[in-house]
Amino acid sequence: MPNVRKLDPTASPLDYFGSELRRYRESAGMSQQELGECIFCTGSLVGQIETAHKVPTREFAERADAALLTDGCFSRLVGLVLRSQLPTWFQPYAEMEAKATYISTYQSQVVYGLLQTEEYARAVLGAPQPENLDELVAARMERQRVLRKVKPPLVWVVLDEAVLYRPMGGREVMRNQLAHLLSFRDQRRLKIQVLPFSAGEHPGLTGTFNLLRFDDDPDVVYTEDFIQGHMTANPDSVSEGWLHYDQLRAAALSVRDSAELIAHVMEERYGDQPAAEERDVA
Repeated sequence: MPNVRKLDPTASPLDYFGSELRRYRESAGMSQQELGECIFCTGSLVGQIETAHKVPTREFAERADAALLTDGCFSRLVGLVLRSQLPTWFQPYAEMEAKATYISTYQSQVVYGLLQTEEYARAVLGAPQPENLDELVAARMERQRVLRKVKPPLVWVVLDEAVLYRPMGGREVMRNQLAHLLSFRDQRRLKIQVLPFSAGEHPGLTGTFNLLRFDDDPDVVYTEDFIQGHMTANPDSVSEGWLHYDQLRAAALSVRDSAELIAHVMEERYGDQPAAEERDVA
């Protein structure tokens, strides 16, 4: 029997998506099972999404648009739905990140979220063992659409060398992640540098931070602790952030040498050689 749970479309983006899906489906005279068959999923999944018990994927949204002739309604909504699955304290940053024309980031622990593979993201986000891991991973993948815009932002990433050696998700996941980083090496609008262990003390020892630049708004600097994120446009803080970032870029390997190091670590540590797993890491 169809689930006729009443929804408040204003309660959340997920509730609104579900209510619109039900409205379009019923207008088309289709049951949940019939719609599921059209978009290659179960009627039960359709029902769970209609009642806001399940978060739709972008693929689901696009197929629902095609089946129900919605002129892209669900494809437009799903980005908002997925963004709403991000931690509440992170959502303001994600919104600013999507509008930025220039993104600069220093990462001391893990690969920057916009450059993570799905498997790597699952390992990173799964570390605290959240109940909504699938939704968090889908939201992170959705964030990466900013790199595929008609005019994507300029992105400059400085990774601590330790990021390359920290085995998130196992050897295959790491190999694929490093190969993914190498896939950006010829892109004009995205550059990756590695800060080597030999750099010694540096301004990034206090932790990861991001800088965002916009066409018509002040720059912002973003940092995180283990509880929440902190974003500010305070001129003194932003100026200090850019000074630290310029020093990190100057101490890092060149873009070309960074790619060579990433390729070397990928083959030596995460390749097929048995000795790769046994090598000690400084």
